[in-house]
Amino acid sequence: MSAEAKTDERASILLVDDMEDNLIALEAVLGSLNEPLVRARSGEEAMKALLRRPFALVLLDVRMPGMDGFETAANIKRLDQTKDVPIIFLTGAEDDSGYAFRGYATGAADYLTKPFDPWVLRAKVTVFLDLYRKNQQLERLHGELGSRLAELEAQFTGSASPDLDRLRTQVRQLRQLVPRRHTP
Repeated sequence: MSAEAKTDERASILLVDDMEDNLIALEAVLGSLNEPLVRARSGEEAMKALLRRPFALVLLDVRMPGMDGFETAANIKRLDQTKDVPIIFLTGAEDDSGYAFRGYATGAADYLTKPFDPWVLRAKVTVFLDLYRKNQQLERLHGELGSRLAELEAQFTGSASPDLDRLRTQVRQLRQLVPRRHTP
């Protein structure tokens, strides 16, 4: 794999919590993954960060002043460019069983209560990082296939023969299998 491909696959993780100690703890747990960790101290800061760059995953505290985690998650899921970013809720509110339901209802991929097991959190984050990288690879391959199909179509424009007609039909069929994707 080239250095450029590896750089493209760096998977930023957005850490959203209003408490400094919690952000420090998350950085300590996830630092060994060697991926960029970006802090946000509020839902508003999280939304700004998400609009500036792509993230593989958001770790989101439920209880925050202003825009809480549920409202932040709803906003994330509402925007086309962020709707597919997985969210793991982290909360100390273990006494409210409705919080987990609300978290999943807003589109969270997972929900953990504090204190959480660092090994479990790291394992879950690693799964999402792997999925992010695989999706990045698929996007690259999709682009390459689209380019190759366009080249084939251009080569046969204006030419006529039964073999070329069959090839054009096959290219059209392939185009239907590989729809154009809109990526941010």
